[in-house]
Amino acid sequence: MDSGSTAAQDAYWTSAVSTVTGEKVYVRGYDLEDLIGRIPFSAAIFLMVRGRVPTPRETRVLDAVLSGVLDYALEKPGTVAARFAVSANPSMAIGMAAACMSVGAHTLATEDTGRFIVASHREYLDSGLALDEFADAKVARLRAAKQRVPGLGHPVFKKVDPRGALLRAVAVEEGLWGEAAEVYEAVHRAFTRLPGKSDIPINDVGVMAAVLLSLGFTPEEGTGLAVLSTLPGVIAHVSEELAAGKPIRVVPRASVAYTGGTTGDFDADREAAGWDERWREPPQE
Repeated sequence: MDSGSTAAQDAYWTSAVSTVTGEKVYVRGYDLEDLIGRIPFSAAIFLMVRGRVPTPRETRVLDAVLSGVLDYALEKPGTVAARFAVSANPSMAIGMAAACMSVGAHTLATEDTGRFIVASHREYLDSGLALDEFADAKVARLRAAKQRVPGLGHPVFKKVDPRGALLRAVAVEEGLWGEAAEVYEAVHRAFTRLPGKSDIPINDVGVMAAVLLSLGFTPEEGTGLAVLSTLPGVIAHVSEELAAGKPIRVVPRASVAYTGGTTGDFDADREAAGWDERWREPPQE
């Protein structure tokens, strides 16, 4: 065993991502100075996450992914959260953090869809069934278990999410729409054959999940890249909010329906809950 292997075994942390010397920064084994201005940012992202220099085809597809959800106006919870937060604490970093914390199963995160695609592809390969036959059976099992197909549906777009369709077209053109993505599409087709489901598209997040898997990213890495792709829009909104200088935005009172009533008898309810005499009167100064 060489000294480098021994040192790695004894180290508290080991990392193949990057290191810093007295003179240089190295990322994935490369001098960072060699990257600057010689590959686009999307290619550098691929290198950092996947650990190798991407091909031009891979870079074009990843670039399309990173442009796919730049913004969705004030109809995206993360953007609204960012602007509310910044109105109380005027800081770009605070706004970006609030937006990131709003990402999850109901918005932007690709990982549930990515895991579904990986599992469905594995099941298809093991099934021995024709693709459409497998997809019909898969959807039937999901419905029997009352489980959803992640990555489907959109509150505005029907039949086709135009952002997802364009992203898919770029991936197909570059030969990076893989078999797992085709299995996912077959499951979607089977789902839309159900009564009342014909208008439901694969949404932008669903297509992003499929394309990112075809590029070799894990489902979890996919969510990280989806978050990264939306941050330019967040920066623009936070900058606009900072410039507006409107302090402490709130939900307008007229938009809130209060259902708690106004006739509560606090003393009676407190006594019924078991509070003793020493709590009967407010404390005296």
